Amino acid sequence: MFGRLSARRRRQAEAAPPVPAAASAAVAAVGSKQTEALLRRLEWTVARRLDGLLQGDYRTLFRGFGLDLADLREYRPGDDVRHIDWNVTARLQTPHVREFQEDRDVSAWFVLDLSGSVEFGSGAVRKRDLLTDFTAVIALLLTRYGNRVGAVLYGGATDNAATVIPARSGRRQLLHVLDRMHATPAACPGDTRLRDLLEQARAVARRRSVVFVVSDFISATGWQASLGMLARRHEVVAVRLVDPLELALPDLGLVVLQDAETAEQIFVDTHDPTFRKRFAAAAEAREAELHQAFARAGVQCLTLSTYARLDLALLNFTRQRRHRQGTARGGA
Repeated sequence: MFGRLSARRRRQAEAAPPVPAAASAAVAAVGSKQTEALLRRLEWTVARRLDGLLQGDYRTLFRGFGLDLADLREYRPGDDVRHIDWNVTARLQTPHVREFQEDRDVSAWFVLDLSGSVEFGSGAVRKRDLLTDFTAVIALLLTRYGNRVGAVLYGGATDNAATVIPARSGRRQLLHVLDRMHATPAACPGDTRLRDLLEQARAVARRRSVVFVVSDFISATGWQASLGMLARRHEVVAVRLVDPLELALPDLGLVVLQDAETAEQIFVDTHDPTFRKRFAAAAEAREAELHQAFARAGVQCLTLSTYARLDLALLNFTRQRRHRQGTARGGA
């Protein structure tokens, strides 16, 4: 949301010499090696701990070419004529084909908010770093069992076309998603329109899928209805990125705060206890509003903090999901 400006850092950045192209290529090569090492480490540590909690070896409700009928749709060129339902075709006077349940296969979509506010972090970890780590862990767990993953990357307030990575399976697909995420810069200045991102995700995710909406949900209004529409067809998990400095301001004295999206600057006195109370009250009201929005949309919310361990947050969340599912089955 807001980032503190440092005059010393600005002067150092302006005085630093430009990085040669060869050095940039070397840094990119090192980054790719670090990504491979990170994936190998995650596969040995995090994935093993979560094994059995998030996996694709089970029967799903997603459409494919199984034995159980899922739905009917109009015939399109290239469809198998053996799947034409002649009774429905005769009744509606339009060729219709059958779609069937798909066994042991999950399609997961990562709807990623890469706006300017996600670049913020008051400590060593930014919210964007947390977004990258979460996507890498969950995508790795899903692709291990042959499931397909895709991504929709936010294109900015002035760019209506988000970057879409079609859902595919395999380790190469995982590396492709991570590479496109690293190559995508922060969205251009302007208020985030999360509603546009959700609408584009609803257009590209045609199969019933698991959708992870990863964002800090600092956006212009109107996204709540789109999230509810997305949850009507898909299993949606809202992954919220937070930083403690966004919830309560410490006593830092006189500071200049800058909006990471609109570049608007404001001079505030954080030594004033009344101002800090007003800030905390506004943050608390926003927290309550977000929880109500998620409840109305019928989606579960996983909150990830830049000052908390990712593996512990995922373990707690999967335990809660297992307990909730077991309670629902017991009630039924």
